[in-house]
Amino acid sequence: MAMSASEITNMIKEALPDADVRIEDLRGDGDHYAAYITSAAFEGKSRVQQHQIVYAALQGKMGNELHALALQTFVPNA
Repeated sequence: MAMSASEITNMIKEALPDADVRIEDLRGDGDHYAAYITSAAFEGKSRVQQHQIVYAALQGKMGNELHALALQTFVPNA
């Protein structure tokens, strides 16, 4: 079963309360999303580490309920 954009947003914001999260459904199928996430938690982290933080927030749903997620992560005011 696919995840909704609001479910993805809620999971990310639960792990990163300060995050500004924008989710786009790329194909309109509820299975392929792009996520744009800004959080101070990314400060000083490599892009890979930033993405790992987001994947951890999704609690194993990536590759299961969530088929594809194109991530772009940002540090505030950077």
